[in-house]
Amino acid sequence: MSTAPARVWTRVRSLLPARADLRAMGRAPRRDLLAGLTVAIVALPLALGFGVSSGLGAEAGLATAVVAGAFAAVFGGSNLQVSGPTGAMTVVLVPIVAQHGPGGVLTVGLLAGLMLVALALARAGRYMRYVPAPVVEGFTLGIACVIGLQQVPNALGVAKPEGDKVLAVTWRAVEAFVRAPNWTAVALAGAVAAVMLAGARWRPAIPFSIVAVIGATIVARLCHLDAARPIGDLPAGLPAPSLAFLDLGALGSLLAPAVAVAALAALESLLSASVADGMTVGQKHDPDRELFGQGLANLAAPLFGGVPATGAIARTAVNVRTGARSRLAALVHAAVLAVIVFAAAPLVSRIPLAALAGVLIATAIRMVEVGSLRAMARATRSDAFVLVLTAAATLALDLVYAVITGLAVAGALALRAVAKQARLDQVPLKGDLPGDHSAEEHALLAEHIVAYRIDGPLFFAAAHRFLLELSEVADVRVVILRMSRVSTMDATGALVLKDAVAKLKRRGITVLASGIRPGQRHVLQSTGALGLLRPTDCDYATTPEAIAAARAHLHHTGVLPLPAQPAPPPPAPVPVPVPVISEEPSR
Repeated sequence: MSTAPARVWTRVRSLLPARADLRAMGRAPRRDLLAGLTVAIVALPLALGFGVSSGLGAEAGLATAVVAGAFAAVFGGSNLQVSGPTGAMTVVLVPIVAQHGPGGVLTVGLLAGLMLVALALARAGRYMRYVPAPVVEGFTLGIACVIGLQQVPNALGVAKPEGDKVLAVTWRAVEAFVRAPNWTAVALAGAVAAVMLAGARWRPAIPFSIVAVIGATIVARLCHLDAARPIGDLPAGLPAPSLAFLDLGALGSLLAPAVAVAALAALESLLSASVADGMTVGQKHDPDRELFGQGLANLAAPLFGGVPATGAIARTAVNVRTGARSRLAALVHAAVLAVIVFAAAPLVSRIPLAALAGVLIATAIRMVEVGSLRAMARATRSDAFVLVLTAAATLALDLVYAVITGLAVAGALALRAVAKQARLDQVPLKGDLPGDHSAEEHALLAEHIVAYRIDGPLFFAAAHRFLLELSEVADVRVVILRMSRVSTMDATGALVLKDAVAKLKRRGITVLASGIRPGQRHVLQSTGALGLLRPTDCDYATTPEAIAAARAHLHHTGVLPLPAQPAPPPPAPVPVPVPVISEEPSR
């Protein structure tokens, strides 16, 4: 028998890259190179913008796109996933920066990476598929709103006010703009956003984000627009890996934020990988390996000053649309960004903050799928309520609490819907009465025996309503519970059934059951309810058997008269011997 370390190593080996990945990278290298270059052009302004929005600066966003993008491409579970800084993660990071500073964010990234690796080893990736669609759509809508609001200070050309609540910060930025308007910044942000949105409709394959940013930068330089504040100096290259930022004394207070970051990274990365699968034919990601790759990416990125990363839906979609076939495209994306960091840092540093704000505002608008929201809102009232609640909680609280709230409410509404499926219906007995009986006997039996059929699940959400209905059974002598259609039963349902049967027995009513399934019998036996349903120490597989037992009970108690015994046949006549008289001839 293998030891625990051997089993862990076997599990780790199953998550590592295989030779098939290397062979796939050589099948269509030209298409992958072109796709990687295109994605890098799209990712550059996004990485800069999300780095600035997180509070750690544009260099943090670039470092994340390069390091995390490369690690996730090699070790991730999707051939087409592109990882890096995202708007959803920025939403979570802003309050962490405000409370713990840059060192806290980098420490949180390391802790989150360890948690993601642990989730991968525990095979937790498959459970992410159970997140309801209204929750996903709701937090996507909320993220889009938060990303757009976060860009208001830079789009208005004012210094970012203090605070981590996006609504309050936005309001203070608007007040500052009213006191000292900066129409140059507004014009640059609006122009960049307009070019991106219009270009996406006209030529979706062209990366209009980089075109708009380059144009805005040139205009700002040629026209000497001092009000268009640039990003500022960027280091020419990535910093050397270091653990100097790690604050061991603050690990306790950073554990909760790390859980939030790990949960978001897992959820967004697996969602993005699922989107990539849906856009292609024959591609299927490995959820556990994807968690493993994201974990390693988040362990590596903070060492180089990067922020926590996830799979990026927008960049992954561009990667797929431009013809990527393997992980080589995501690796090329990271390599191109690394070249830009080393060779073009002075040029990148001149990009106006308002232009990056316009990029992110357009990105936020494009995140909102109006068709999906409309379909979800029209599906059911419960779906619409969960969607709106999750989006509102994202704005008012934060993303993690919003997802937890959405999951809790969606689960409660789902249980309520399932509980409504449980029914207790009285059914006629005449068709199940065994034997050949007169109409009078059928009527007499029906007056003292009543049958109820239980349909659907009998669990905690529906059990008490069932108890109320069963306890109000009319004055009869025998109740037969037909349980063959009970789909599931938990301990609460079994205990409630036991209580209802006990109340009926105290009223002198005998309760029998038919059609109990093996799994249900175990639950009933463990709670002591099976003994009350088996007064004769035998099970009734069918309703006719239970009816026969009920009729025997009524005969035994004198409620029904014993069937008349047929009169014995008259005795057969005893044959009388007849003497034989022989006639002798006369002499």
